[in-house]
Amino acid sequence: MTTETLPVNKVVVHPLVLLSVVDHFTRMSKIGSTKRVVGVLLGSWRSKGVLDVSNSYAVPFDEDEKDKSVWFLDHDYLENKYHMFKKVNAREKIVGWYHTGPKLYQNDIAINDLVRRYCNNSVLVIIDAHASNIGLPTEAYYSVEEVHDDGTPTTKTFEHVASEIGAEEAEEVGVEHLLRDIKDTVVGSLGQRITTQLLGLRGLHKQLSEVANYLRQVVDGTLPVNHTIVYHLQDMFNLLPDVTNPALVKSLYVKTNDQMLVVYLASLIRSVIALHNLINNNTSEVLLNHPQIHY
Repeated sequence: MTTETLPVNKVVVHPLVLLSVVDHFTRMSKIGSTKRVVGVLLGSWRSKGVLDVSNSYAVPFDEDEKDKSVWFLDHDYLENKYHMFKKVNAREKIVGWYHTGPKLYQNDIAINDLVRRYCNNSVLVIIDAHASNIGLPTEAYYSVEEVHDDGTPTTKTFEHVASEIGAEEAEEVGVEHLLRDIKDTVVGSLGQRITTQLLGLRGLHKQLSEVANYLRQVVDGTLPVNHTIVYHLQDMFNLLPDVTNPALVKSLYVKTNDQMLVVYLASLIRSVIALHNLINNNTSEVLLNHPQIHY
């Protein structure tokens, strides 16, 4: 089976969109709704194949939990809201829609067809609004016509599109101020670096587990072989270093020991400074209470 060429290669999601979606999801959760929330994405084409999603707004949506073919999207509200946004910033167009997933649903194709009335190249971005520290909270998809080799009618399906988080200079300043307010002041920069590396390793472990699960299903015959995916995996494995090389192992040991030495010295210095401050504080207290004593 084959699919058509994607007009979009990458979707760049701005922090403002993430904040708006989380706010939408939180407000609905406070009134007792545990369902996913849906909204419209606004943005523009940054360059050929790169879609810049810079804004969004919520849209009233409801669906039957038992029968996913029964759903309601208030497109009148969608149009009125878009006209209001257009008066503020005419550069931002409807580029797609979002929901909080966290996975694809059966009726996503039908909802996407409705959104395509306002944007032919509509993209779907699934934004995980739940607290998660592993990987990106966004997954982007584009609807394509899947052509079957056996001559059966074509069917619509979603093709995965690469996504990333990007921000303009003003947004970066706002994010920095936000992180500064919620940052744990007890944890130093070293602790933050270690935490970041730990989260990165967890994300890597998750991705490798998905790759292993996919290859296992291909071997068992559950999934067909996709040569494009296999070629990408082969390229990835070819880039891996030879960790059994003695020179590499020795250099890693040396670098690790050097870093641990710096950490050890820093801990000693902090202990000496703390002890010095304690002695000074004790001396000041004694002189204050007993001024006749001289050191």
